[in-house]
Amino acid sequence: MSSHAILPEGTPHPAGFKPKDNPAFILYDKLKTGYEEQPIPELGPDEVLIEIKKTGICGSDVHFYNTGAMGLVALEEPMCLGHESAGIIVQLGSNNVVGKGALQLGDKVALEPGVTCRMCTDCRGGCYQICEHMVFAAYPPSRGGTLQRYYKLPADLVYRLPSSVALEYGAMMEPLSVAVHAVANKGGMKTGYNVLIFGAGPVGLLAMAVAKGMGANRIVGVDNNRERLDFAKGYAATDVYIPIKQNENESRPQYSVRAASDLLLSFGIPPRGPGSIDLVVDATGAEVCIQMGLNAVKPGGTYVQTGFGPPDIQIPMFRVTTNEITIKGGWRYGNGDYPLAIDLVNRGLVNLQPLLTHTFKFKDALEAFEITKAGRDKDGKFVIKCVIDGPE
Repeated sequence: MSSHAILPEGTPHPAGFKPKDNPAFILYDKLKTGYEEQPIPELGPDEVLIEIKKTGICGSDVHFYNTGAMGLVALEEPMCLGHESAGIIVQLGSNNVVGKGALQLGDKVALEPGVTCRMCTDCRGGCYQICEHMVFAAYPPSRGGTLQRYYKLPADLVYRLPSSVALEYGAMMEPLSVAVHAVANKGGMKTGYNVLIFGAGPVGLLAMAVAKGMGANRIVGVDNNRERLDFAKGYAATDVYIPIKQNENESRPQYSVRAASDLLLSFGIPPRGPGSIDLVVDATGAEVCIQMGLNAVKPGGTYVQTGFGPPDIQIPMFRVTTNEITIKGGWRYGNGDYPLAIDLVNRGLVNLQPLLTHTFKFKDALEAFEITKAGRDKDGKFVIKCVIDGPE
């Protein structure tokens, strides 16, 4: 525990003790950021206070930074950015249980940054991730992100990290849990599955890694960027594919059927039966990828949508219906996803190290956002995941 750690709630502070200040990285409008002092959060009895040590940049952070919006959700007032974080517990609310297995001061933890009502039908039914009252870090109407020194959460939304997992990889448990949710939870991943994953950005690569860690027989990664696919092939994919070009006067639905067929033929994958595609995960949100995936998955197979794109698209519903293809949405993460993500890393089944391409000091957060937006740093190296240190 650091020398400036805050003591448990109700414990008198020693003479002269003061917590540090609480600087935060604030988005005021699209492409307009700055630093601002925030009040140190006051804990409720069931909460813990975390000193943030590492924060990753998510695609949604970049969308808010670049456009002031994410999908249908727009920035309405200044907002602290960041939600992929890990840190050290520096204060415990009064209701936190003391004893073996309980959270302790000084524990290094990963943060699950969405607080729900816990009372609605969805929460009580085990699907808290779709709670209509969710307050999620750096996602309006919430103003509070994790790119600040101190952040509070209910104690059951922080997860102790094993000694083998460094804090920078603890911050990556959030996107890894998104991949776990899509592949394992919604996708029903089983050993020996053949998996097709669209998108070789962070979530797509993590989905490939989860599929590999859970014993997939074949993992085909699809993207239009050769450099990313080369990385994917060396990281977790068994095969990679750049889609063929669309012909002039060819409709998108016609093209998606042809491209799906070309993908399968390229790797000798049968359209049904042994060796066919059991599970498709789309991490792009692109209409053409969604159509390709639904045309490539085997009859009776499963398709999971986790990437964001246009709110309304055309899909091959006749094929979906007559082949009993299961379509599922994968929204963030839910019950059991964080523990499984941590376990996969702790057991060496998922390696996060190759994905962490860039790290930045807190004072250089804007540069981290700029290179993530550009996809390359000033030296031309392509960017997968940036992690920003907590305030010094």
